[in-house]
Amino acid sequence: MGLLRIATAPLGTAGGDARGAMTDETRRGARGMNDESPPGADPYTAYDDFNLPSYVGLPSFQKLPWVTDADALAARAPDVAIVGAPFDDAVSHRPGARFGPRAIRQASYHSGSINSLALGIEPYDWLDVVDAGDAPVTPMDVERAHAVIERKVLEVARSGAIPIILGGDHSITYPSASAVAAAVAPRRLGVVHFDAHADAANATWGNLRSHGAPMRRLIESGAVAGRNFVQVGLRGYWPGPETLEWMAEQGMRWHLMTEIEERGAEAVVADAIAQALDGPEVIYLSVDIDVIDPGMAPGTGTPEPGGMLTRELLRAIRQVVGSVELAAMDVVEVAPPFDHAEVTAAAAHRCVLEAISALAARRRDAGGSPRR
Repeated sequence: MGLLRIATAPLGTAGGDARGAMTDETRRGARGMNDESPPGADPYTAYDDFNLPSYVGLPSFQKLPWVTDADALAARAPDVAIVGAPFDDAVSHRPGARFGPRAIRQASYHSGSINSLALGIEPYDWLDVVDAGDAPVTPMDVERAHAVIERKVLEVARSGAIPIILGGDHSITYPSASAVAAAVAPRRLGVVHFDAHADAANATWGNLRSHGAPMRRLIESGAVAGRNFVQVGLRGYWPGPETLEWMAEQGMRWHLMTEIEERGAEAVVADAIAQALDGPEVIYLSVDIDVIDPGMAPGTGTPEPGGMLTRELLRAIRQVVGSVELAAMDVVEVAPPFDHAEVTAAAAHRCVLEAISALAARRRDAGGSPRR
């Protein structure tokens, strides 16, 4: 008995340009499964990598093209570039966030073009998005890791792309935001920071570069003014009065989780946006995945009960990115060893997709044209 050969095209596959669309040959092959198949059509359709299932091929973010070389990135000048910062030697509790960038990249069932139901847009039709690879970090050397992360993010930012950095622990925000502040100067950088923790300690057991101190380092270095730093979602039992007093002295503004409970996330985020734009021209968005309640995002190093819902955070990201000129974004503290069924990595992945889709919608709503 001969083999029954069936060619099946993936659901939702869309045509388009070389970033992932089916070629003419592929389209002809895809038609082979219909009654209109031309005589002699090959039943084995050859899809390009972008349109293959998410688990097939190289694990770039959303199967987007790898553009890791600085010169190639500058020549291409994409709109957005994903950067991995796989470093967690600065954690104070559970390690594992060094595996976060890979887990976030892989936490998707999508392939090919995507369509944001929330915003009614196919973002890759409007934006050129690439994966710029990882900063070449090595373990056991915080200063070296931060130096190469800063260099990598600076290369991306100077190419004209918006860097979206996948952490790694939250210490990576210090080099990442420093690089972005240098790239956007003389324009001023503001920060909207979603987190359970303020991360503004002077030091953690004497370490000035811990994941509990990046926000203080950014302010002390002058990369970001304290009054341009707005935090959302703080809760729990840290920091103590001394750190809170220092934060107030710098003019930092923060919104506790109790305020979100009382007023609702949308109203609180609207205030945070207005505060972040009180002076700065562009915004760095930093998302610590532990801002989500650990019941929904257990894969993190310092889980803090009583956090935001995943849907609240995704809506908040759309709200922020749709309202500001985004200079960069990071998503940090995803620790896959403590995750369950990839729910934390999936939430982080969606944080990135919501930002990309909101950037595309912002371009559309400003009267821009699709790329194709």
